[in-house]
Amino acid sequence: MKTPAANPPAFPALFVPHGAPTFALRPGAAGAALEECARRLPRPRAIVIVSPHWETTIPVVGVAPRLDTIHDFHGFPQELYALRYPASGGREAAQEVVAAITAAGLPVATDAQRGLDHGAWVPLRLMFPDADVPVIPVSVQTHAGPAQAYRLGQALAPLAAAGFLVIGSGNITHNLRDYGLARSGHAAPEYVHAFPEWIASRLAAHDLAALLDYRKQAPDAARAHPSEEHLLPLFVALGAGGGEQAGARRFHAGIDDYVLAMDAWIFEKEAA
Repeated sequence: MKTPAANPPAFPALFVPHGAPTFALRPGAAGAALEECARRLPRPRAIVIVSPHWETTIPVVGVAPRLDTIHDFHGFPQELYALRYPASGGREAAQEVVAAITAAGLPVATDAQRGLDHGAWVPLRLMFPDADVPVIPVSVQTHAGPAQAYRLGQALAPLAAAGFLVIGSGNITHNLRDYGLARSGHAAPEYVHAFPEWIASRLAAHDLAALLDYRKQAPDAARAHPSEEHLLPLFVALGAGGGEQAGARRFHAGIDDYVLAMDAWIFEKEAA
C-alpha cells in the first residue's frame, strides 16, 4: 500500500469476495488479487466495510474504538478460530459516515459494541494485514433489496474525496445447498458461470435498471442467491464508486468451493 499523496484523487470503491471462512487460511488466486489491489492504492484515511453478515432494519454504523474479531461460524478447523484482526475504529471518521448517510436522507443508527464478522475481517486481513487503517463497519438491509443498497452506496460516495475507501464484501454467487450437493459429487450448476458473466455484461453496459432488477432478468438469479444479502454489497460499492456512470473493472474472476464466484470489482468515476 502506497503512502498518502499530498492531494490524493478520490478513492474508488471495491467489491471483494470473502468466500468460505477457510478463505482466510487458503486465500489462493483470489487472495493474491485482493493483496495486489490494496498495494496499488494510496493509504486510505479510513475504510468503510459493508458485510452481508451484519443485517439490520436500517443502516447502522459501528463506532467501537476497538473492533473485536467475530468468529461467526461453526465446524471449521480450530486454527481458524485462533486468527485475529486487531482493527481499530475511528470516532471522527465514524461520525463522518453517519453524517453522510443522514445527509442522503436515510435513517441511521450507531453501535458501540459491534466488531468485525468474517465477511469483514477475512478480506481486510488479506488486504491490510497490519490493521493500521481505521475501520468503520456498516450494516446491510437485506429486506430492502438492491435499490436501497445502491442508495446507501450513493450516500457513502462523497466520502471517497475525503480519503475513505468503501468496500462491499460478499460473493457474486452464494448457495450453500448447492455447495453441499457439489461437495457430495454432483456437478456444479451452470449458473455458477452464467450469473457472474451476466453481472459483468450489465456493468459494462452501465445498465443499472437491469442490475437492480437482476432477480427477474439474470439467469437462475434466485438459485445463485436464495437470499440477497451476499450480493447487496455489490450495489453498495457500485453506488459509492460513481453509480450508473461508474467505470467498472473486474480484477479477479474464479470459482472457489465448487459454487462460490469470487469475482472482485473496482468502481470509480470515469474521467469527463
